[in-house]
Amino acid sequence: MIIGGDFMQNRGVLILGLILIVVGILGLLSGFGVLSVGWGQIWPLFLVIPGLLFEFGFFLNGRRDPGLLVPGGILLTYGILFAFCSAYGFSWMGKLWPFFLLGPAIGIFQIYLFGTHDKSLLIPVGILGGLSLIFLLANLTTMDIGSILFPVILIIVGIVILLHARREDKNG
Repeated sequence: MIIGGDFMQNRGVLILGLILIVVGILGLLSGFGVLSVGWGQIWPLFLVIPGLLFEFGFFLNGRRDPGLLVPGGILLTYGILFAFCSAYGFSWMGKLWPFFLLGPAIGIFQIYLFGTHDKSLLIPVGILGGLSLIFLLANLTTMDIGSILFPVILIIVGIVILLHARREDKNG
């Protein structure tokens, strides 16, 4: 019988083994012409699956190691980005490259949210997430970025001020 941490560790190994078997079966079915799924569409799973394992590892292990959330967030973000580009064409990467900034921001934000609640973590989250948002808006809009960037910044700053004031009212 598996007990405690060994159980969680073995559960992760079992899940990984099952996932690899399923991906292998999909590959075989594709090779035999039963499915029209190719490795060109499946390879992002090799980022998504470990990302999910890091995420589940944190939650299934009693939330003891928040450091698992950073690689989990990064791998999931990048895996989803590459899955999108695999499906719709890698020409999108020229517009979606800011997701490379967003991945670490998501991972660090998860540590803040589910782990330490250390407010200093919000500094790199704000910088990386803000830059990602700015560059995504610039890449995905044909409008002059200044005409939307300034109002978006005002809205974000206003929300932060309101949340901070609300928190002060509860504490004070």
